[in-house]
Amino acid sequence: MSQTKEIGTMLQKDLELQRCLDSIRYILNQQGPEAAQDFVKQLLQKANGAGISIKEGIQSDYKNTIDPADEVSYPGDVELEQEIRNIIRWNAMAMVVKANRVHDGIGGHISTYASSAVLYEVAFNHFFKGPNQTGAADQVFFQGHASPGMYARSYLEYRLDKAKLHNFRQDLSSKGGLSSYPHPYLMPDYWQFPTVSMGLGPINSIYQARFNKYLVARGLLKEDHSTVWCFVGDGEVDEPETLGALSIASREKLNNLIFVINCNLQSLDGPVRGNGNIVQELERIFKGASWHVLKVLWSCNWDFLFESEHKEALIKRMNETLDGEYQKFSVSHGSYIRKHFFGKDPQLLEAVSHLSDDELTRLGRGGHDPQKVYNAYKVASEHKDGPVVILAKTVKGYGLGEAGEGKNITHQQKKLNEKELREFRARFNIPLDDDDVVETPFYRPDRKSKVVQYVLKQREALHGFLPARIEHQYSLDVPKLEDFQEFFKETKTPLSTTMAYVRVFSKLLKNKALAKYLVPIIPDEARTFGMESLFRQIGIYSTEGQQYEPVDKDSLLYYKEAKDGQILEEGINEAGSMASFVAAASAYSTHGLPMIPFYIFYSMFGFQRVGDLIWLCADIQAKGFLMGATAGRTTLNGEGLQHQDGHSLLVAGTIPTCKAYDISFHFELAVIIQAGLKRMYVDDINEFYYLAISNENYIHREMPKLAPNHILKGLYLLEKASKKDKCVVDLIGSGAITKQVIEAKALLETLGVDARLWVATSYKSLREEALEVDHWNLHHPDEKQKECFIARMSKKMGDVVIAASDNMRLVSDQIKPWLPQLVSLGTDGFGRSDTREALRDFFEVDAKHIAYMVMYQLFLRGKKSKSELQLAKDHLKIKAKRFSLNS
Repeated sequence: MSQTKEIGTMLQKDLELQRCLDSIRYILNQQGPEAAQDFVKQLLQKANGAGISIKEGIQSDYKNTIDPADEVSYPGDVELEQEIRNIIRWNAMAMVVKANRVHDGIGGHISTYASSAVLYEVAFNHFFKGPNQTGAADQVFFQGHASPGMYARSYLEYRLDKAKLHNFRQDLSSKGGLSSYPHPYLMPDYWQFPTVSMGLGPINSIYQARFNKYLVARGLLKEDHSTVWCFVGDGEVDEPETLGALSIASREKLNNLIFVINCNLQSLDGPVRGNGNIVQELERIFKGASWHVLKVLWSCNWDFLFESEHKEALIKRMNETLDGEYQKFSVSHGSYIRKHFFGKDPQLLEAVSHLSDDELTRLGRGGHDPQKVYNAYKVASEHKDGPVVILAKTVKGYGLGEAGEGKNITHQQKKLNEKELREFRARFNIPLDDDDVVETPFYRPDRKSKVVQYVLKQREALHGFLPARIEHQYSLDVPKLEDFQEFFKETKTPLSTTMAYVRVFSKLLKNKALAKYLVPIIPDEARTFGMESLFRQIGIYSTEGQQYEPVDKDSLLYYKEAKDGQILEEGINEAGSMASFVAAASAYSTHGLPMIPFYIFYSMFGFQRVGDLIWLCADIQAKGFLMGATAGRTTLNGEGLQHQDGHSLLVAGTIPTCKAYDISFHFELAVIIQAGLKRMYVDDINEFYYLAISNENYIHREMPKLAPNHILKGLYLLEKASKKDKCVVDLIGSGAITKQVIEAKALLETLGVDARLWVATSYKSLREEALEVDHWNLHHPDEKQKECFIARMSKKMGDVVIAASDNMRLVSDQIKPWLPQLVSLGTDGFGRSDTREALRDFFEVDAKHIAYMVMYQLFLRGKKSKSELQLAKDHLKIKAKRFSLNS
């Protein structure tokens, strides 16, 4: 009885399921795919509302998304394109092998491009739009390890000569070399976007696509038909930056963005997900972030199986197979595949019984099939409802055979022996003799050959070559220094350097010629930095405008979003903010627009948190201003260890094209920003600025008459000594601690010591100029030796020079080789939460400790007695403390 009841229940379930499926088919036939999709979406929402979790709702079967019946025929010459790919594969391989044969250990990668050749070549021949058109060219973020393939294609296009290929990874070659990865700084007319370190390409591509929309929304571009393509390795998805901004792309409806993830299932050392399935995992993640997902897993050779009566059994077997098994199948003989894949199900074994073992090994993955890849690209390019990701399954090291195809060691493969070279040559039908193959020569048909003419014709139809970086010419009127006169006078009320920046920026917004190019970027701290007045003034960019009434609508400074808003308010997202900065800071090249980004942030969360993205700014030749607000170890007094920054200026010193300044007064900001605008946007110097500003209020001095040029050089005289007959020492202040240095001068006067006051705006600039002069002198010993700026200034100083800042001592110690009497005071160690007074006493950078250090240095030089030193110590109330960086 119970068995009969159970059978009846099962039949009832089958009947209900059939009714549901019939309903979906009816809607699909009568109203189309979108209506059917909406119906299924509502079903899933109802299920979730009822507490039913359905993972399968965001995961499809392990098969191609596009049905063969929906595919269009391949538009290109299939055989000729195969020959083109073969030649490029050979030259890409030869480039790495030759480089390592001549210079053992110089590195390079063969396997990444070997797996992705079809993915790139289909795009090059049929999709990538070049720069020779009215609309913008496509912006392609090439996978860094695939760079030999891009060079090999450019060689076939006659854009690069043989000498360049011979000098792969030899940037210092007298004949010119090719950089290891996409580096615009090293190849400024070729690469557009740096994509190594891994993970930086994906996040930058998302914000690049968004910035393109921003430019159109603000009317700076009339229209933009470009597509942002980002090629990613499946191992790269474990970098937080790769997947961390996916929701931005869907929320902003970036239908101009296509990710192509090369799923060869292998990372650097082994499988990406040996015990899992990276394709299915990524599908869930991207669908969960509302991306349109296209899977290209199987070649056309599998189509007959998917159309057979054994389709369901095949899909079931594919769904349950682990990536570690798929990797094993890619390197195994047909008999192994027959037994361990198809042999798990008698139906499948029967389905392939007519295929030989060799035919089983040639069934192939979708990422190596131009037909499948082309159709995925076509669907992706035509999709208008948000971003698209293509998950293309390939074999790493495809074509390397026993040298490394599909093996764990393939990423490290740099050399091929004679036998392996001949096998590679034979597999890809390269017309080289056996004797020639051993030397691994580059092969390129004559310019008039069918192969080369086809490549050139396709690129001409697509408006020019890629990759290509273009330095657009533009003329930008920037304010003159005298336009900032209001900032040269002493302030009547206390002011922070952060608020001084806001006032300078507000003045720039009033400049009609400049204002439209300004891009203020804020990571959810506008009110902290006193910038909320900009909400009403220029609005916050939003693709949808403001479809709600803000809670603070009745206030003067309410939160205003607008479709043409100028502010990029990025939320609590420093990495995304930096990616926006990169897009804006390189717009002069990408779009021919001299955009001027001003990104203001907690200084600790700049170089400390996203330093790799800031380093990328140098590579991409960024232009703009990074404003490190709340800078210093003691100015952000209540926030403590994780927030207080005393080392960003030191890190900034490691970046060659970053001009780094520590701001003490409002006039310094005006001078530096004006000069920066002129250097970057008039003189066309590719550099960017880091300005450390803080939140402490104090009266700002009037600018000394001779200060502007010296401010830019890095050091200027703020105040001369009071009397000539007193013992004169020199005090150098930076940032907020300049105020303490001024107070120290007053304390020293009570001890009978007079002091000159200097302000150091940039120890980095002082050091770099000194190094340049020293190098010139080194190589010109028979000519009159030059003198660096800090050496000239040192002649005006005595033998006691004390520099104090809110940074580590190493920041000011940068100039000690040229100012040997310098003694640095700084904030080495961890920060604390306390009052500014307590913190400065703790780090010994307050006025009394500065004054005491002067007395001690005079004592060491015999200019003060031991008793005078003790009297000074008592007068200043100095207490001995145990020194430890870890205390």
